[in-house]
Amino acid sequence: MELKPRSYEKIVQVINKGVAMPNPLTVDIGDEVAIDRISGNQVTIYPGCRIYGAKTVLSPGVQLGKEGPVTVDDCQLGPGVELKGGYFHGSVFLEKANISWGAHVREGCILEEEANGAHCVGLKQTLLFPFVPLGSLINFCDCFMAGGTSRKDHSEVGSSYIHFNFTPDGNKSTASLFGDVPRGVMLNQRAIFLGGQGGTVGPVRLGYGAVVAAGSVVRNDVPEDNKLILAKAHPGKVMDFTPHSYRNLSRIISNNILYLANLVALEQWYIQVRQPFFRNQEFGTLVYAGALEKLGLAKKERISRLKALVDKVPGHHAAKPELLKNMDSVCGLFGMDLANSAISVSLDRFLAAFQENTQGDTLSYIKAIQALPPAVARQGTRWLQQIIDSLCSRTAAMLKSLNLFKIKE
Repeated sequence: MELKPRSYEKIVQVINKGVAMPNPLTVDIGDEVAIDRISGNQVTIYPGCRIYGAKTVLSPGVQLGKEGPVTVDDCQLGPGVELKGGYFHGSVFLEKANISWGAHVREGCILEEEANGAHCVGLKQTLLFPFVPLGSLINFCDCFMAGGTSRKDHSEVGSSYIHFNFTPDGNKSTASLFGDVPRGVMLNQRAIFLGGQGGTVGPVRLGYGAVVAAGSVVRNDVPEDNKLILAKAHPGKVMDFTPHSYRNLSRIISNNILYLANLVALEQWYIQVRQPFFRNQEFGTLVYAGALEKLGLAKKERISRLKALVDKVPGHHAAKPELLKNMDSVCGLFGMDLANSAISVSLDRFLAAFQENTQGDTLSYIKAIQALPPAVARQGTRWLQQIIDSLCSRTAAMLKSLNLFKIKE
């Protein structure tokens, strides 16, 4: 009796396209996978890999499973991406991003150019800007990280680092910003270093140039740049615990709004600036669409977590009536068109200067950004920061009792 894998015909089609498969009969390709979204140009699929999802894209130079079996499910992989072992679902990996054996990457992640992880990295709803490396044995879910200028000068997360994103109350409105979008996209900021055997209790904000000493657990915002952070350990004691007290409600909501506003700014950066660079890549438009989809899902996730937090705020809290009345309107801000003349003027000025500087050359996104004169980079940062400031100001006006972002009338 002849035994053939269920995906035999698709395996033959993929091999005929030029994909290298050292042991093809160990590979499983789902019926829903579109063969025309798999490049035949220098793609290698090693033994034991599983490829699922109608939205999956494998661009030229992709390598799957070099260190161990890989499962890819509805992911968009840009040129030269290497997923060496583990499970990857609903995420985007841009050019030359790579992760080693034992990874568990769930939905909503975007790893930009050359971002990478060592073995046994867990990610979900995580955004990494170019060059950011993660050490081994890391859980880094629900956060954003930028900083650094190249593969030799980059933000980094040390081994055995945890981003704590779940409270005893079951609250997950805990996303943290390590850096920010307006400055981070320019690839000209000081690197952030999170020392190994440490952690962050979200939601937290850290500025560029922050250095968190190994073994430290960060619990407070340090938005100023260039700070060394040595966190103190809690003293040993037993005390009464009051669920859902939310003594720092204003800070928690402020950080959630800031995170959402940064997502909107990044979404606009992709639409207005990054989009042409994808067009020059095979399957680039599909990878671009995947990135925008993930940013939309990230906003949806953060909004749902913010609404869940509001539902748990005790009825006796002074801000509860205002939150119940206005939270839907607040969340609606992050799906609206940015109808603001000042923002439009800033965008037009930046795009004109950007296009003049690149002269229509959209072959390399990284090189184009790194070549921007400082004055042009500042124009772009100003435009993106105006987006964030506008969203934060409008939110603060609807939630006055919380005095968000320390805005005073």
